[in-house]
Amino acid sequence: MSDILEFLRTTFVQRTPHMQATGMRVTGVTPSRGSMALPASPHWMGDPARGLMHPGAITALADSCCGLAVGAALERDITYATLDLRMDYLRPASPLQEVRCDAHCYRLTGSIAFVRAEARQGDADEPVATAQAAFMLSTPSGGRPKLAAGTSASQASETFTAAASAAVAALAPGQAAGAGGAGAERAAGWSAPQASEAAMPAGAIPYLDYLGIRVAPDPQRPLFRMPFDPKMIGNPFLPALHGGVVAGFAETAAILHLNQTLAGAKLPKGIDFSLDYLRAGRPEETFASCEVVRVGARVALVHVRLWQRNPAQPIAVARAQFLLAPEPAAVLASAPAVTGGQH
Repeated sequence: MSDILEFLRTTFVQRTPHMQATGMRVTGVTPSRGSMALPASPHWMGDPARGLMHPGAITALADSCCGLAVGAALERDITYATLDLRMDYLRPASPLQEVRCDAHCYRLTGSIAFVRAEARQGDADEPVATAQAAFMLSTPSGGRPKLAAGTSASQASETFTAAASAAVAALAPGQAAGAGGAGAERAAGWSAPQASEAAMPAGAIPYLDYLGIRVAPDPQRPLFRMPFDPKMIGNPFLPALHGGVVAGFAETAAILHLNQTLAGAKLPKGIDFSLDYLRAGRPEETFASCEVVRVGARVALVHVRLWQRNPAQPIAVARAQFLLAPEPAAVLASAPAVTGGQH
């Protein structure tokens, strides 16, 4: 195994707080290919009534595994970031089973890497989801440590792990990086509403609790909020939120908003989801607003816009398509449920 591949195998998860927090692990690295696994956990539950995993957990795994494949395709250790990600949900997944993901970086240019991935559970040959992603190469690295020529994979692993731990330790829940500048930027443009409440009662949807999602209620367009927590960090050196966290928040906002629009008349089930990353997510609260573009007899389309300091400067935009089941779920009688992945 080359030094780069060994470095990825031993360090890829250790330098990424969100991967550590979720228990993701690298199961294989070969040139241009990477494999990872997400352990079973009740935290990934998205639909307790039917025992289904939240699609956001699968998306976070796919984004991470695609990043691993990009690193395995490079001949040197450089920084890179997700440009866009598309998920297709093919079969239901259970949070009580491990999810495995295999990714292949099939095209690498001087600036862009293109990746495909499949996620599976159990012994089934058919995937529960597929992913397609593009990554921008040579992005800003922040305070990332510089390695001397000839540094071994084990030495590099120790250096990066220690540096990442120190960078995350400097962060605190709810912190806004550069608070003075953030306050000035908000004062000049947009201010978040003071009132908010939990998006669901505690314990109703475990994945919402894991992300800490809240909402400023509105009968037409609720504002969804995700407070910052250090476990959400994907790049501790910028620092920046993990792309999978941003995607999971966007998916959740889309489903909650659609459920409010449907008022329990139909049950949305995720078909596909795509996200374009426009800016790095800072270690601070993130907001999302949604627009239900279309509700047909069988399919609904929702657009999502995510920002932090100013809605005119989004960090990502997303679209989510849902199949509408004719029968309502019992859980919708009292509150909107987060579902996805079963057709």
